[in-house]
Amino acid sequence: MQPNTSPPVTGWSSPRNGLSTRGRGVALTWLATAAVIVCIEVVVLGIWAPVAVPASPGVSWRQVAFVLAGLTWLSSSALLLWSYRRASRGEEEVEERRGVPARVLGRRAIPVLACIAASTVFVAVSGMLLMGGAVLAQTAALLKESSGARRRLSLAVAAILGVLWLIDSALATGSTGAGASAEATTYALLLPVTSAFSLWWWDIVEQLDHARVAEGRLAATQERLRLANDVHDLQGHHLQVIALQLELAERLLTRDPDAALHQVRAARSSVDHARQGTRDLATRFRGVPLADELANAADLLRAAGIRVDLSVAHQAGQAPVDVLGPVIRETTTNMLKHSGGAWATLSLRRSGDNWTYTACNDVAQPRPSGCHERTGNGLQGIGERVRAVGGHVAVDRSPSQFMVSATVPRTDARPFDHQREGDR
Repeated sequence: MQPNTSPPVTGWSSPRNGLSTRGRGVALTWLATAAVIVCIEVVVLGIWAPVAVPASPGVSWRQVAFVLAGLTWLSSSALLLWSYRRASRGEEEVEERRGVPARVLGRRAIPVLACIAASTVFVAVSGMLLMGGAVLAQTAALLKESSGARRRLSLAVAAILGVLWLIDSALATGSTGAGASAEATTYALLLPVTSAFSLWWWDIVEQLDHARVAEGRLAATQERLRLANDVHDLQGHHLQVIALQLELAERLLTRDPDAALHQVRAARSSVDHARQGTRDLATRFRGVPLADELANAADLLRAAGIRVDLSVAHQAGQAPVDVLGPVIRETTTNMLKHSGGAWATLSLRRSGDNWTYTACNDVAQPRPSGCHERTGNGLQGIGERVRAVGGHVAVDRSPSQFMVSATVPRTDARPFDHQREGDR
């Protein structure tokens, strides 16, 4: 199993680092947001034009200056929006880490200076401080800032624009009077606030997309952990059986070579089963049915010289094999390692909507030192697996026997299981 080395979802970077898995709908949402902001600026210029440069015979310098300033403003806003998108994706942070902060600063400074020049021209042409202030406020709203900073900036901008509007109204310096156009004033006041709101809404959409990617990575991580747990259960069971078979063959080698050879062949067969089980698990196949799982467990215990009493319900094929299968393998391994070697009982029964698997065996005599072998985290893993599906595990220890009972609810096959069924 390879560890999950995917970088954390903290921003969007270049496609090479695996963070550019943006949904197509999110990319289209950004294009729509940027287009709306630019279109609003075009509408505002159309409303400002009659106020700033009234119609006159021929082409005046005011009209030419207004058009050039408008084109400069639109172009600078487009560049700031492009920089905003790069900052949202984390590309500017990558450039800063690579030692090129001047490029990032220049990408923002040039359009900001151009907007300042355009706002100066608007004030000179129209004589309205509000018009130039609205352009500067719009420029500030397009800079990449945190949501809290943008809210504070919007409130400050609204207050400043209100003061400029009061100054224009008092001086009445506009070519047609500063208070002559309510529409021009209204759009000037609403322009930066509307842009800030649009970008705030875009940030929310992007955060939701971040959450979508993070959820997908979390699901993949959980699936890797589940697969690792299944591989551990499968390989641990087979390796323990192989070790017991080889140990038995070693003991029989001098007394009964034929029996020792039989155990070696059985160990080789167990290796083949382990490889096949791993292959099936890697291809997401469902394991063997629970009835066969229990039969194999009983055969292994009998081969170790344990008397086994096996009881399986008639409809065992409907039991949740993905939950109870690893439980059966773990309890069988524990019996092979820690039982007294005299007897064991395995049962699977159904009671209403629940399935109950019970494994009971005699207990080995304690060592003379009074120290018992550690059973590892097997029981803890069984409990976590069963509780994850709403079941419970009961453990009963006594001086003469040890019993584990796992009860799980009967559930419909999950989509993962349906996929496995189709592959079988």
